[in-house]
This record gives sequence, C-alpha cells and structure tokens, in this order.
Amino acid sequence: MTAPYILRAIRKSYGQRVALELEEAVFYPGHLYVLTGPNGSGKSTLLNMLALLLKPEQGQLFFGDEEVTWSKAQLTALRKKITLVHQTPYLFTGSVSANVAYGLKLRGLRGEQVRERVTESLKQVGLEGFERRNAHQVSGGEGRRVALARALALQPEVLLLDEPLANLDQASAIIFERLISSLPKQGTLVVVSTHDPRHAEQLGTAGIHLVNGRVDSQATRYEEYSVRTDDENKIVCQPLTRPAT
Repeated sequence: MTAPYILRAIRKSYGQRVALELEEAVFYPGHLYVLTGPNGSGKSTLLNMLALLLKPEQGQLFFGDEEVTWSKAQLTALRKKITLVHQTPYLFTGSVSANVAYGLKLRGLRGEQVRERVTESLKQVGLEGFERRNAHQVSGGEGRRVALARALALQPEVLLLDEPLANLDQASAIIFERLISSLPKQGTLVVVSTHDPRHAEQLGTAGIHLVNGRVDSQATRYEEYSVRTDDENKIVCQPLTRPAT
C-alpha cells in the first residue's frame, strides 16, 4: 500500500446508538496511530472497519488507491494485507509453532519458508525456543505474544492491535512496546487501540481520542503530524515528512 488509508463520511450504528461517525479519517503507510478513549467510544468499531470485517452503513473507505466495494473477491484479496490482533486472541490446540504457522499455510506457504518465518517472528516477540511448547500451557502474556508472532509472520501491510498493552506482565509489555514502536520504520501501518491515554506516550506518539464514536478535538494530539480535528469531525494526520519508500 503506497497511498493513504482513507475513510469518508463514515457512519455505523447499533440500533439507536451511533457507534462511529467520522467525516474523514486518513492514515498513512509506515506510521503509528494510537486510538484512545473509554469503552464504547468507537475504537473497536473503527479497528474492525479498518480490518474490512465491518461494513459501514454509509460512507466510503479507500485502501491505498482502491475504493473498497465490499465484493467477496476484493475483500479476499485485501484482507491478506491486513491483520487484526484481538485483546484476547484465540490460540489453537497444538504447538506454538503450529499456531504461528497457521495463517502461512492457509496462504499456500510450505516447508522451509514457513519454518523461517515462524522462527523469525517468535524471535521478534522474545519467544525463541518456544516452537514445541503447548500453546494452551503458556502464560497469558506469552499467549498474546504468540498471537502477535502469528500476525507478524504474515508480514501484513497493516497491523491493527486491539488493547495490546492491557493487563500485560512487565516483560511482555516491554517487548510489545518496543516492537510496536519499531514496526512503522519497516513500512507497516500500525493502528493501536487503548483505553489508557498513557500508552500513547509509552509508544512514543500521541493519541487520537474518541468519545461516543466521534473525535474529541480537545484531547487529540499528534506532535509529528499536522492534524486537523475540527468541528467537521475529521482525523487528517498529514505526516510532516513522507515515509521512506
């Protein structure tokens, strides 16, 4: 993806409750964005929409240069470029290695290529030597690292993380923070949600604050971007310098 990820005139409701309403939101490749806000503020709705798992009831979404039409064929192709990691990820029965390799095998990779990616992604999350461990017998923090390794192995263009730092042990939190902060330098667009505004600072950036599905312009700050969050409810985070290509 070389062009921005753009949402225009987006609205999503559940019954009478408006979950998300954004006039415009622009996310650039190779950058880290942190969505802050309380439970029910629209963070998870926005992440699921960016993951192309949730269709807005109105509005347009552009992935790079391509408008999302929500056709089955298009979604199949685009979803291969995006990975969403939930706060409480599901681990399959079997080894850690089998869990990390699962998505790779679904995409047709086999043999040494799978082994190399599994080894490298486990190294990234500090779980070298865990390949043969039973995935259901690792600690909670280790399990979330396994899920992150599974996502990294796919080498996604977009990585979406739902509350990745919530209730983590200290060792896992340090690894997550360092890794998340490093990924944009590799060209990955990373969007993180958190209910704790301190996490944005810990990740070396500032947050986009949502309240009741809308941008709180008073609380939204992005020091490395020229930001417009005005009365029209826009997130337009224009990088001051373009990411390296």
